[in-house]
Amino acid sequence: MSTTTSPRTTAAEASAMLHALDLAGRGVRGANPLVGAVLLSADGTVLGEGHHRGAGTPHAEPAALADARRRGTDPRGATMVVTLEPCNHTGRTGPCSEALVEAGVARVVYAADDVNGAAAGGARRLREAGVDCVGGLEAARAGHLNRRWTASVVAGRPFVTLKSAQSLDGRVAARDSSSQWITGAEARADGHRIRALADAVLVGTGTVLADDPRLTARSGAALPDTALSDAGNAAAASPERRPGLRVVLGRTPVPDDALVRGEGFLHLDTRDVHEALGDLHARGVRHVLVEGGPRIASAFLRAGVVDELFSYVAPLILGDGAPAFPDLGVGTLADAVRWVPDDAGGPAVRQFGPDVRLHLGPP
Repeated sequence: MSTTTSPRTTAAEASAMLHALDLAGRGVRGANPLVGAVLLSADGTVLGEGHHRGAGTPHAEPAALADARRRGTDPRGATMVVTLEPCNHTGRTGPCSEALVEAGVARVVYAADDVNGAAAGGARRLREAGVDCVGGLEAARAGHLNRRWTASVVAGRPFVTLKSAQSLDGRVAARDSSSQWITGAEARADGHRIRALADAVLVGTGTVLADDPRLTARSGAALPDTALSDAGNAAAASPERRPGLRVVLGRTPVPDDALVRGEGFLHLDTRDVHEALGDLHARGVRHVLVEGGPRIASAFLRAGVVDELFSYVAPLILGDGAPAFPDLGVGTLADAVRWVPDDAGGPAVRQFGPDVRLHLGPP
């Protein structure tokens, strides 16, 4: 991969930006963008590096500063090369712009402007503090990396991850409705890790009535690593963890004794996907994991709001039963809903025991 410098950037900064983009791709997409950062000395030596590993963990810039300090180097007077404009707000972590000012960083070179209105303005804050700040280096590549996250921010809705588990012939249940378990223990454990990263997990009322799920994230330290970041594994390290919200979508009442009830339970009495996402966004949800059942999955696909798809495929054939994605309205091959491999955070295709996981995104 090649790059060119601009009159305001150096060859060392251009090279560092390419490395920062590679670091960014190792992160976990969802409530936050993928961001990587590299700290350079005045002579272009790498002092530290880091990337954002998931919601609630340090952003890329503080991670790079911490790495530099672990190496015994002083960030004062250094240059921070980062793939996204440093944020300027306090959320689950403090503003990166302030962290850079306090660390004494003299120069910041970033790729893409932050489109999130709540977090934008970091470049302005840095310049006001006397930090030399240059934007636009590899902006197109950085923008492409976060195109789905950016689309959800611009649309004012949560980032949507859809997860499915199905047989080789695309069935989520046999003819007699039995479905536990199509995939094996390793694949289910990986699914729990993905669940632990979301602000909210959403299913339909049909799934609640059929399976009575808890919608908690259960895992164990001995389980195999996933293509997700270390933060994803850490987030699911406890035996059972309830995501921020456990959401049930649909008009049918949720039974009083349903296991999903309790603190963090929310019933959205609607079948309108856009209405549901608007409600969740207003409640502060920025990443929702849709787990089913099939009709809910299809509703989100028809609405065109799915930003990424994790599909677990088991090597078994049922021949009949419930399809994974019914009623999509596809009448001919030309109208098929097409997806592309997504290798952000790791390989797009991974094996867990006998099962295969596909990580996909819309074209």
